[in-house]
Amino acid sequence: MYRKIISLRGDLATVSLGGVEYQASLQLLPDASLGDYVIIHAGFAIEKIDLIEAQETIRLIEDIEKTNG
Repeated sequence: MYRKIISLRGDLATVSLGGVEYQASLQLLPDASLGDYVIIHAGFAIEKIDLIEAQETIRLIEDIEKTNG
């Protein structure tokens, strides 16, 4: 799932999705910056995602949750 980088401290980022925050390493993705959406795997950011793609995916997930919730 995509997460948004909300703060940076060296190569450690705080990322958020739906108000839940996680810590993730940027060692594998050193060009990631504040506000980027990234894919996290095993505690590492492994890929940056286009903002529009991330927003559309998040919207679809929210729609599914509303339908099933």
